[in-house]
Amino acid sequence: MTAGAIGAALCLFFISPPRCFLPARLEAGSRMSVPDGEPANPAHALFESFLRAGQCQEVLSCFGELCRQLGLQGSGLQLYHGLKAGLNYWNAKALWSKLDKKAGHKDYDQGTACANTKCLVVGAGPCGLRVAIELALLGARVVLVEKRDAFSRNNVLHLWPFTIHDLRALGAKKFYGRFCTGTLDHISIRQLQLILLKVALLLGVEVHINVQFKDLLPPTSGWRAVLQPSSSPLSHYEFDILISAGGGKFVPEGFKRKETRGKVAIGITTNFVNRHSRAEVEVSEISGVARIYNQKFFQNLYNKTGIDLENIVYYKDDTHYFVMTAKKQSLTNRTSRLEFALNHRALPDVDMFDFTCMTRSENAALVREHNGARLLLGLVGDCLVEPFWPLGTGVARGFLAAFDAAWMVRRWAAGTPPLEVLAERESIYQHLSQTSPDNTNKNVSQYSIDPATRYPNINLHAIKANQVRDLYLVGTVEGVSPGWDGDACAASPAVSGDAYEELLRWCQASTAGYRGVEVTDFTSSWTSGLALCALVHRFRPDLDPVGIHQLMLDTAEQELGIQPVLSSTEMASMAEPDRLGLITYLSQFYEAFKPSPASAEVSRKPLSPRGTRGAILFLSKLQKSRTLTHKRAQPPSRGESSDACYFCGRRVYILERASAEGHFFHRGCFQCWQCGATLRLGDYAFHEEDGHFYCLFHDPNAPGMDMPPSEPPVLPDGDEGPGAEPQREAEEAEEGGGRRKIVLSPLEKLSLSTLSLTGDAEAEAPPKPARLRLQAAPEALPALRPGLAAWEEEEEEDHEVDMEEGGWLPAGISGALLHPCPILGDLKYATCKRTLPRRVREAQMKRFCKAQAIQRRLEEIEVTFRELEQQGIKLEKFLRDEGGSPADQKTQWMNQLLYLVQKKNSLMSEESDLMIAVQELKLEEQQWQLDQKLRWYMEKEEALKTAEDCVAEKETLAQLLDVVNKRNALIQMQEEKRLSELHA
Repeated sequence: MTAGAIGAALCLFFISPPRCFLPARLEAGSRMSVPDGEPANPAHALFESFLRAGQCQEVLSCFGELCRQLGLQGSGLQLYHGLKAGLNYWNAKALWSKLDKKAGHKDYDQGTACANTKCLVVGAGPCGLRVAIELALLGARVVLVEKRDAFSRNNVLHLWPFTIHDLRALGAKKFYGRFCTGTLDHISIRQLQLILLKVALLLGVEVHINVQFKDLLPPTSGWRAVLQPSSSPLSHYEFDILISAGGGKFVPEGFKRKETRGKVAIGITTNFVNRHSRAEVEVSEISGVARIYNQKFFQNLYNKTGIDLENIVYYKDDTHYFVMTAKKQSLTNRTSRLEFALNHRALPDVDMFDFTCMTRSENAALVREHNGARLLLGLVGDCLVEPFWPLGTGVARGFLAAFDAAWMVRRWAAGTPPLEVLAERESIYQHLSQTSPDNTNKNVSQYSIDPATRYPNINLHAIKANQVRDLYLVGTVEGVSPGWDGDACAASPAVSGDAYEELLRWCQASTAGYRGVEVTDFTSSWTSGLALCALVHRFRPDLDPVGIHQLMLDTAEQELGIQPVLSSTEMASMAEPDRLGLITYLSQFYEAFKPSPASAEVSRKPLSPRGTRGAILFLSKLQKSRTLTHKRAQPPSRGESSDACYFCGRRVYILERASAEGHFFHRGCFQCWQCGATLRLGDYAFHEEDGHFYCLFHDPNAPGMDMPPSEPPVLPDGDEGPGAEPQREAEEAEEGGGRRKIVLSPLEKLSLSTLSLTGDAEAEAPPKPARLRLQAAPEALPALRPGLAAWEEEEEEDHEVDMEEGGWLPAGISGALLHPCPILGDLKYATCKRTLPRRVREAQMKRFCKAQAIQRRLEEIEVTFRELEQQGIKLEKFLRDEGGSPADQKTQWMNQLLYLVQKKNSLMSEESDLMIAVQELKLEEQQWQLDQKLRWYMEKEEALKTAEDCVAEKETLAQLLDVVNKRNALIQMQEEKRLSELHA
C-alpha cells in the first residue's frame, strides 16, 4: 500500500454536487415491502419485514406486530419456541436451524442452566446484546435497557476470525446478506447492533429503549434499579444478576478503575459518503499501517498532503471509514470540499477522541449483599477495558468478555460458592488484555462460553478465593475500596534491606582473587579500571578486557549490553560526586549477572546476560553492525561531561541519563536531526562527520534508499486556536461508548469537517488505480495449512464473492496465483481465489495490531520514565547536598535511589524487548516489499529485460537474502534469551 493509494481514496470524495447521506435513514417503504413471490401469509410477510428492518425502532415495531399476529406473549426461550411453531416456511426454517444448533450446545443444558435466574443488562451496544443472547440461551430471564432509541454509529469494527464464525452461527447473513462476503472482515457498529438485536428478540430478550439506568435500589425483598423515567414498569423488576455494558462512562459502584497514560494521542474518526461507484470499489482498503515499522509510507503521505500521522486504517462499508492518530501539529484548519456522511444529528460524521489516558477496571465482577439478598455484578465492553480503536480489538475482546460473563452466571446459577465464582472470573480476566488471534485456540468452531475452549492452558484457579474477599461487599459500598491484590499495588519507593551494602558485597565477591584488585568503596577502588576488568572477566572470561577506561566501557556496552553512565575521564578520576553514577552503572552488572536462587556460586564459564540485558545486548550489536568503522567522534565541549546533555547542554541527572556513541543526553532530547522523531537503542543512525543522530529513514549513509528532499515540507504554522489542542470532555459520550469525546462547537466541527487531506498543491485527482492481479505474498503462502480449514467449511452462501462490495484484491498483490500453482496441491482454484486475499489481509492486520500495541506500550513506558526521573532528581539533589544530613538518612536515600534505578533497568529491558519486536516487524515489511519487487522482475520475460533490470533483480535478491539472514539472527537471539531465562 502506498501513500498515493490514500490520496486516490480521498480524492474520490471531491464529487459535486454535494448531497446529504445518513445510512440510518432508509428510503420510505423500501424495507417494509415484501418481494414478489413470497408467501401471502401475513405472519410470514411481517417476519420478512423484521429481517430487513434497518432501524432500531423499526425492528422493535416489526417484532411486536409479528408477536401480536401469532398471538404470542411472554419472553425467554418459550417465546422462541412459539415463533418456531408459527413460522415454518423455508426462509424461517433456515434461521431456526442455525439457532437450534447453537442452543443445542451442552453448555446451555437445553436452556435450563439458568432457568431460575433474573438478569438485567445495561446497554444495547454490541457487547451488551451479545451477553444478553448468551444469558437467554442459558434459560435466564433477560431484560435489557438502553437509553437511546436509535443505532446511529457508522464507525466500522474489525472482526477476528472467531467473531466472524460466531456471528455466522447466529445467522448474521440472514439479517445482513453482505456480511463478510469476499475479503470483508469488518462491519459497521450500526449493522452489528441490528443483527444482534434481532437475534436477542427472537430468543426472548426483553428490550426496552429510552430507559436509562441510574443506580441500584437497596433491596427489601430483591434488588431493583433506579431508572429514568421513574414511571417505567421495569422499576418493579427484581433481579439477581446485573451486567453493565454501558460504556466507559458508566461503571457501577464498587468497581475501581485503573488508568494507563501515554503520550498525547488524538484519534480522528471520519465517515465519508459511499456511493458504491466503480471508482470507489476499485480503491483498496487499508487494513492498517503504522509508522513504527513503515516510516517511508507516512513520510510520502506527509510530502503529498502535509498531514503527519502515526497510523491509519481505512474500511469500506456503508460509508468510507477512516480512523487515524494524528500528530498534534497536523490538527490545523485547512479548507477543502470533502463530503462527509452525516450522523444522527445531521452533522458531519467526524469526531476527535483523546486516547492519551486509557482506563480499565481492576476487577471484572463483584458480589453485593444487603438484607440477605445477593446480587452478582459483572462488566463487559468498554466499561471493563477501554479499547484503543486503531487496534481493532474492541469487539473481539468485548465478545470474549461477554462469553466469560455468561460462564460466570452459569457457575453462579449452579450454586457455586460466591468467592469461588469471583476467583475464577478474575483468573480469566487476567488473560483478556493479552488475547489475540495468535494466542487463542485456533479451532474457532469449538468456541463456547466455557473458557477452556477459547484460552489455551488457562488456569481457572490462578487466583484463590481468599484473595477476592474484598469483592464481596456487604451493605452499602460507601468508603469501600475493593481489590483482591490488597497491598500488592503499593508503590512506595522504600526498599527493604540495605541495597547499597548488598551491591558492595556482590562487587567484592565478584572481584575477589584478582591481583591488584580490592574493592572497599565506590570511588577510589575503581579509578584504575582493574576492578571493572575483573568484574567483566569473572562473568565473561572469553573476553579480553583492557584496562583502558574507554575501551572497557565499549566492551561492556557492545558485548554485555551495559550502557555507560559516566565518561571514561570521569571513571579515571572518580571524584566523590561521581559515586552515584558509578553505583548506577554497577547496578546494571548486578541486575544482569546476579546469582539465581538455584546457583550456589558464580560460574566460571561465559554467561549471557539474563532477560534484563539480553535484549539490550542484541540491540547494541545490531547498532554496531550498522557502522562500518566503530570510531568515537570527538564530542563538542558541552558533551565532555556526563552531567551535560549532548543536545541541549542542560544538566542531566542520573535517572534521566541515556547514552549513545559516547555521548550523554536526556531521553527526551534523543531525536532525529531531520524529522524530530524519537530515537531508541537499535533504531538510529549516527553520522560522525556532522555529529548528528538520525532515524533510519533519514540516515545519510543508508544504502539504496530513496532520499526525501533535504528540507521536508513545513507544516502550516496556524494559530493554536480552539481546534488545535482540544481539551474539553463530553458530559455524555453518546457516540463514543464512554470514550473521552472531545466536545467541539459548531464552528470547530465545521472547521474539522473541512480538514484538507490532499494538500493545497494537488490540483487534480490522480488517475484511477489499475485493477490488480493476485500474487502470493510471503505471509499468505504459509497460511495455507490444515489449521485454517475452518474457512473452507463455511456454508454455501458464504462462498459467494461480492466483487462489487469487497471482492477486489488488496493493493500490493499481483500476478502468480491467478493460475493454478503446485504449492497449492489439490486446493481448487476458486477456493484459493476466495481465501488468499483474506489471509493476506489477516497477515497485514496482525502486523498492524502488533505494531500499535507496541507503540502504545512504548508511550506508557516513556511516561513512567518521566515519573521515575522526577523522583530520582529529588533524591540525587538530597544526596549531593553538602548539608549535614544524618548518615542513616543518606543511606535510606541511597537505597531509594537504587530502587528507582532497578525499576529503570527493568523498563529499559522491556523497552528493548519491544524494540526487538519492532525490528522484526520492519524486517517482515521489508521482506514483503522486496518479494513483490523481485517477483515483478522474475515474471518479466527474459527477452524484455534490460541490462538495468538484470542488475536490479540481482540487487533485489541480495537485499532479500540479507533481510532473511537478519530475521534468522533475530530468531536465534530470541531463542538464546529464552534459554538463558529458563536457566536463570
